[in-house]
Amino acid sequence: MASAPEDPVLERYFKGHKAAITSADFSPHGQQLATASWDTFLMLWNFKPQARAFRYVGHKDVVTSVQFSPLGNLLASASRDRTVRLWIPDKRGKSSEFKAHTAPVRSVDFSADGQFLATASEDKSIKVWNMYRQRFLYSLYRHTHWVRCAKFSPDGRLIVSCSEDKTIKIWDTTNKQCVNNFSDSLGFANFVDFNPNGTCIASAGSDHTVKIWDIRVNKLLQHYRVHSSGVNCVSFHPSGNYLITASSDGTLKILDLLEGRLIYTLQGHTGPVFTVSFSKGGELFASGGADAQVLLWRTNFDEMNCKDIIKRNLKRLHFDSPPHLLDIYPRTPHLHEGKIETVEINPKLEVIDLQTSTPPVVDILSFDSTTTTETTVRTPPDKGEGICGYFLNPSLTTSECFPTTLKKKTEDMSDLPSESQRSIPLAVTDALGHIMEQLNVLTQTVSILEQRLTLTEDKLKDCLENQQKLFSAIHQKS
Repeated sequence: MASAPEDPVLERYFKGHKAAITSADFSPHGQQLATASWDTFLMLWNFKPQARAFRYVGHKDVVTSVQFSPLGNLLASASRDRTVRLWIPDKRGKSSEFKAHTAPVRSVDFSADGQFLATASEDKSIKVWNMYRQRFLYSLYRHTHWVRCAKFSPDGRLIVSCSEDKTIKIWDTTNKQCVNNFSDSLGFANFVDFNPNGTCIASAGSDHTVKIWDIRVNKLLQHYRVHSSGVNCVSFHPSGNYLITASSDGTLKILDLLEGRLIYTLQGHTGPVFTVSFSKGGELFASGGADAQVLLWRTNFDEMNCKDIIKRNLKRLHFDSPPHLLDIYPRTPHLHEGKIETVEINPKLEVIDLQTSTPPVVDILSFDSTTTTETTVRTPPDKGEGICGYFLNPSLTTSECFPTTLKKKTEDMSDLPSESQRSIPLAVTDALGHIMEQLNVLTQTVSILEQRLTLTEDKLKDCLENQQKLFSAIHQKS
């Protein structure tokens, strides 16, 4: 059965990555899409027909997250190589590298004014960076396990983070304190974000659930059980009325938050879906996953009824209806199940003339990277091994993964030279690499301490001068 005119449709898909897609983000002007992948590369796709795609080379391991700055003049990326990079999204591809985390970095997020960048890492910390000076500012430590995601609130005053310690924490960026804590006994959140007006947060759960929390009253507002596997990512429509979710069950789901129900199930991927993102205007959304394809969808439904829904729901302030985003004080969490009205869309059955885009790809080596041409020609991680070993999420691991992992490890071991053949033992090499990383962190720490010492000295000097003036005034009076 063909989709109705107001239903979402798959417009095109892009092929160019050699491994799973981990993250996607639209440029502010909506003419480009940046994607990150297991193949260690970032790619920048242009929506103009026959336009070239750019592949950015610089990271030495899986790229876990990518985001455009609010002005679109920078791209930030996080990687399992423990670094964060800032790229200029053009054909030169110049980049700078940030090193402060001591473990893989899982997410990057710009503040709305573009002044700050928040990064989340498996070293259990969130770090905040100044973008104008491109330097480290401060760390947030309270999580007791890997931090998977950290996002700024729209006004930049708060940061929300989620961790494998099964908590979601909200931080005040002014006093650097944790001001709120949501915990879950069943699973942990893979991803978390603020809604467009900053009053609520949505979490994508490893326990197959999507939850909406109202941070004004610290209560669970909505609770959806619509997926059959872990939820990996969510994205709010700019209106705040809809939420799209990506899951390891291979589907995308669109939730109507005002009605409190599932309205669309989208089937286009052939494996787990790891990322989904609305464009800044909400007219498009993109998704990516283990099948290494980037799918570009047109929203459609919002154009038809968004304004009508807003008008209708402005009057819904009584408490007899199921909780929704305009109820400030919901009485109890409401469990939302799929309803009969849900529309299921399978592009493989419904789309005949799908526009496929496999554009010519231009490789761009980072000027500031120490990576040489020889070392950048890397074999991407095996799909089975990658998904199982990296995500460490029961909902992502299948029985097929484990034999592949064992086989791959055996092959890797046989290809490695023996200890006697190496000029430097592997253990020594690893130890030296770790020492160098620690020295980098210590160098930054010393730099920060020096700045603070200088500030303290200046304040002490001012105090002494003021005290001297005070003594002189008292002496003159006496």
